[in-house]
Amino acid sequence: MDRPHPSGASRLPPSPDGRGKGPAAAGGGKGEGDRAGSGRQRDLTVGAIGPTLLAFALPTLASNILQSLNGSINSIWVGRCLGEGALAATSNANIIMFLMFSAVFGFGMAATILIGQSVGRGDIEGARRAFGSAVGLVVGGAVVIAVIGWLFAPQILRLLATPGEAQNMARDYLRVIFLGLPFSMLGVLIQMSLRGTGDSLTPLWFMALSVAIDSTFNPLLIDGIGPFPKMGIGGSATATLLAGIVSSAGLLIYVYARDLPIRLRGAEVRYLIPEKALVKTILAKGLPMGAQMLVMSTAGLTMMGLVNRLGVDTAAAYAVSQQLWTYIQMPAMAIGVAVSSMAAQNIGAGKWDRVGAVTRSGIIYNTIITLVVIAAIILFDRPVMTLFVGRASPAIEIARHIQLISSWTFVMFGATMVLFSTVRSNGATVPPLIILAVAFYPVRLGFAIEGQRWIGADALWWAFPLGSMVSLTLAALYYRYGRWREQVLIVPPDPDEAGERAHASGEPAGRLHPNG
Repeated sequence: MDRPHPSGASRLPPSPDGRGKGPAAAGGGKGEGDRAGSGRQRDLTVGAIGPTLLAFALPTLASNILQSLNGSINSIWVGRCLGEGALAATSNANIIMFLMFSAVFGFGMAATILIGQSVGRGDIEGARRAFGSAVGLVVGGAVVIAVIGWLFAPQILRLLATPGEAQNMARDYLRVIFLGLPFSMLGVLIQMSLRGTGDSLTPLWFMALSVAIDSTFNPLLIDGIGPFPKMGIGGSATATLLAGIVSSAGLLIYVYARDLPIRLRGAEVRYLIPEKALVKTILAKGLPMGAQMLVMSTAGLTMMGLVNRLGVDTAAAYAVSQQLWTYIQMPAMAIGVAVSSMAAQNIGAGKWDRVGAVTRSGIIYNTIITLVVIAAIILFDRPVMTLFVGRASPAIEIARHIQLISSWTFVMFGATMVLFSTVRSNGATVPPLIILAVAFYPVRLGFAIEGQRWIGADALWWAFPLGSMVSLTLAALYYRYGRWREQVLIVPPDPDEAGERAHASGEPAGRLHPNG
């Protein structure tokens, strides 16, 4: 599926191990600490691609599962201890936090790509500068947002039309969550950056720590069990705050204790002051990726509105289906993260043949794993669905019908995410956004609305595979014929060292382009 393109850019000869000469390889390293740090991350540019990809993706998949289970457990505690009003309050507050994390996801992915390419080139300083600018930009912004969010939480909730009986609880919950926003953002950035260096296992351990703290302290602080104060819904938010602080602090301690590539010491601390050129790159690449999350979420809200018009049983059936889809799409998301990190490192190393192989392996693994998950859910759908609604509920048969039509769409969704992950790993972020916008709005939602004239309510369920088919087709065409390989995404030189680097020959980071 790879199409090499001619490149007129200057090229540096590869080093003996097949990598391009980055600053470290060319004598621009920063000493023993850098070499020690860079030797501890997983090198995704060598070895068997399939097993490496799977070993990288599985911890990320486990992290996603833990995060989803944590949300479900917390919702159970809030609902059972405080009632439906409290559950509605947390739901409204979580919508706001989802929007915040959508933006951070984009900026974090942009930093991850820069870090991955820098590690692939052997440019540890470049990785640290990208990480520092991302932390300074995102965490600094999170502090400002936290203050504004605390002050204007009631007004924000009124804009969301939060039910009156839930507004006070939602306000208390949201204010504590805003307090923890900087810690949560820092933790997310560190985890994503570690994956960029090739380490997906460490984020799993600290996600497990966060989940253990959050789920344990939720009931203790809600009901005031033992020596703990009874805080009601604020206790649930406080448990999340404690989990975020401990997990982020633990990650920082681990990064410095192991002298990992993203640690900042001495003069490197200045990298936390965002560099203009890096901020420009992170914003330019991060905003489209964050916008992709918004496209998907707003399309989902619109679809929910269409489903709600079909009555309470259909709405309940769709809610059950969404719960199951959360787990069906997890393999695709985890494999997408692994593909992005592996592709970024190999692009940085100039190993374009491995980039194509990573993409193919990602599509194959996604197809196999997703098909197994879908088959298992369809075979055992009835007992699983009864966890959400009663055995005699008419919603079960509707939900089973939805699953048979729509669940298979996630095979195509996963392949699309793999292709997007590859092209994004070289900085192509706008075309995936455009493709998703086309597939979700005029195609999926358009068919869901207009198709009801011909096939009734089934138009809503058939809209899912139709939209995914269009997005996969467009993604494959862009992957094959697009000019994403021609982009040059590098960490720009440190302004303080620009004079020294100006005398270096070739490209600043020795990036190799695919050629014929």
